[in-house]
Amino acid sequence: MNIWISIVVAEIINYLTRLGSILIINPKKMSKGTKKILTYVPSAVFPAIIFPAVFLNQDGNLVQVYDAKVIGILIAFLVGITTKNLITTILSGLICFWIVNLLI
Repeated sequence: MNIWISIVVAEIINYLTRLGSILIINPKKMSKGTKKILTYVPSAVFPAIIFPAVFLNQDGNLVQVYDAKVIGILIAFLVGITTKNLITTILSGLICFWIVNLLI
């Protein structure tokens, strides 16, 4: 039960910090430079979340190049660049990951 209380408290804190930034920051008062810089935030945060999960194992060591996660993300990257379709990119990475896992 204690873990659920911690999860709920973390959710409330997360919600309040996001709500506070929405209520306090007025986008109309931001300069064009600030708005331009903020557009790069998702592009910087996404790899910081995804890459450790793909390129590091549970011990924190780098995985091999032929690991299923690495091959799957490379295929998904190439499909994403060529198709520019999110669903196709995700499905290609998942399917490649599953196939490589079956073969190894």
